[in-house]
Amino acid sequence: MSGVWVFKNGVYRLVENPQAEGSDGRQGKGSGSRKKVLVHLPTGEVVSSYSFLEQILTGLGWERYYGGDPHLYQFHKHSSIDLISLPRDFSKFSSINMYDIVIKNPNVFHVRDM
Repeated sequence: MSGVWVFKNGVYRLVENPQAEGSDGRQGKGSGSRKKVLVHLPTGEVVSSYSFLEQILTGLGWERYYGGDPHLYQFHKHSSIDLISLPRDFSKFSSINMYDIVIKNPNVFHVRDM
């Protein structure tokens, strides 16, 4: 994971290409930002669906959490306070969601450019 962590309006976020981002925090046109994919390191497979992701997370001790926002898929672990929240629509699964999964599951996932 490379880039610069930026703190703005009370929120930290990773800016992967700070030269391509404007001063207002938005990506510039033609910034060359590449589509990211989440890779399951033990198998080398790209996570292409929530059903595949859920299989992996379940194997790592994560459980579906049904008590939250109905617009999200959420997973939690009994052994921690961590919660993974993902948009219900897989097409809106972004690099921010991917990095959240990577941070909470070190050495299991990696985010790569397509």
